Amino acid sequence: MPKVLTTTATIQCPHGFPGTTTPSTPYVNAQGGYVTVEGDVGTLSCTFTPPCVGYTLASMGLNASSIGGRKVILSTDFQQTATGLPLSIVETTVMIDDSTPAPLPAGAASAPLAPELLDTAPPVIVAVPPSVPFVTSTMLPPSAPVAFTLTSAFPLSWNLVLLNGTTGTHLDVTNGVPGLVVTPAGGSWPSPTLVVTATMTAVFMAALSPGTHWLYLTGVSKRGLSAFARASIVVS
Repeated sequence: MPKVLTTTATIQCPHGFPGTTTPSTPYVNAQGGYVTVEGDVGTLSCTFTPPCVGYTLASMGLNASSIGGRKVILSTDFQQTATGLPLSIVETTVMIDDSTPAPLPAGAASAPLAPELLDTAPPVIVAVPPSVPFVTSTMLPPSAPVAFTLTSAFPLSWNLVLLNGTTGTHLDVTNGVPGLVVTPAGGSWPSPTLVVTATMTAVFMAALSPGTHWLYLTGVSKRGLSAFARASIVVS
């Protein structure tokens, strides 16, 4: 059964730095912390370049509980940093929320959760190759494909983010951009196994400027569990 997300949960960005959530409802106690709701924000003490500076909690709409008209957040709801990367969440409280969005008739017992909502196995994501070298003086290789293999028994969606380690910027490239073609694009994950390929041209890689840059692909299951893989582009 899913747990309610509270301010005592251990939250980390993909680089291992901790997050702290500021509750907007600090009057709802939960074993030494506070229950979080949709729209609550948090900060991350990330020193990576670019840094994961914070996050805004969002509900996947899988429960019915709310406080002040806003959905209570589950520890299994998928959450992202401001840079579009997945958050790792470990909730230690035992406050359970097994409510469902559909209202029940008076006196009716709740139906068992669907198999995808009982899923406890996060997706598996693999990047091949994990590192792509590019030499500006020779403009080689002329193109570089990175294939991400995604597997999950109950897949939902994926997203692809480019982090520029030199300029400290980030860009959502799920649909591709000029010089970076994503196949298939769009973030839909219709089958248990999917291969997403991001192919970069030499002109695109040269424009990244010397340094190390990263492509992060995150896969999300219907329960909200996630995993990511990253490939680095080393421009010299």
